[in-house]
Amino acid sequence: MVTDEALFPSKTDRTSPDSQATGTSARSGEAIIQVRGLTNRFGRQLVHDKLDLDVHRGEILGVIGGSGSGKSVLLRSIVGLQTPTAGSVRILGTDLLQLAPEQRAPLEQRFGVLFQRGALFSSLTVVENIALPLIENADLTRADAEHLAIVKLALAGLPASAAAKYPSSLSGGMIKRAALARALALDPDILFLDEPTAGLDPIGAAEFDQLITTLRDALGLTVFIVTHDLDTLYTICDRVAVLSQKCVLVTGPLQTVEAVEDEWVQEYFHGPRGRAASHAAETGGTMVRTREIGR
Repeated sequence: MVTDEALFPSKTDRTSPDSQATGTSARSGEAIIQVRGLTNRFGRQLVHDKLDLDVHRGEILGVIGGSGSGKSVLLRSIVGLQTPTAGSVRILGTDLLQLAPEQRAPLEQRFGVLFQRGALFSSLTVVENIALPLIENADLTRADAEHLAIVKLALAGLPASAAAKYPSSLSGGMIKRAALARALALDPDILFLDEPTAGLDPIGAAEFDQLITTLRDALGLTVFIVTHDLDTLYTICDRVAVLSQKCVLVTGPLQTVEAVEDEWVQEYFHGPRGRAASHAAETGGTMVRTREIGR
């Protein structure tokens, strides 16, 4: 796999150690995403009720919660794809919701989004998908944009031979990586990932997790991950935010979150799969995903 470190020198480190974070890449920094009083209502259904959340510069934050807790709605609200009923979302010091749509482009170019199913344009080749935001936002010629797109493709761990293929000919893992390359096209400060390992086999999921860590460290990214994957939480996340009861129940390192006296949290982290993931992380193994291979 080609990594970004083979292509670019690392950016200046914009983070500092965090005594409260977990994992080998514990980070801390200013809150570059600040969500305050976020409320989302769809008809009679109240999804979020005055939700607050901070995301710190340089961290990998995992967002979890039960079905219907509004994880993806939260992500869409932060990136401006969902207009909340009430509340504010400040990204890099700017309240996104206070900007008119035509004023949002400079801020939106500072974050990249990987959607659960990739959201690639089926009528475009891989390289054309990646080059599109460069042509639209970076004032590059098509030739220059596609040349840079090949570099982004390598950052995402795909060979140059994938560039001319159409999404319909790609495996699930390749679609994820192509979509990741597009999310990285404009050199974002923040990367949003919606269930990035969903649908991947255990080996592919573990490799994708490692890729995200490598990119965070080399490019100085802040990463916001909506996930249900316990291995992802234990392997790469510095902090975890639990959505429950229409708000953020708890945010903190895994040791803090695991100890919360909440029925869903206890079942999630201390049930059979949670115990296996925790043990695998402690021993440096991949117990949960290895077991799944044999199913």
